Amino acid sequence: MLKIKDNVDLKELAKFGFKLNFDEEYQLTIDKKNIRTVIVIEYERTIYVQSTGYVVEELDALYDLIKADLIEKVDK
Repeated sequence: MLKIKDNVDLKELAKFGFKLNFDEEYQLTIDKKNIRTVIVIEYERTIYVQSTGYVVEELDALYDLIKADLIEKVDK
């Protein structure tokens, strides 16, 4: 599972287009070609990707977070 590292201030996600929603989660919504992809980072720092299409598109945001060294892979 992917998660945001514990030493990262979650407010940094705003630099990547994430916004804090009413559930205290950081969310990025991408609309492209009639497919909506939503990336959610919950309070426990885990990352979830949801899509209205069969194929999740536009995961560049996750790549950017990985390149910025904000994400780590952990066992469940």
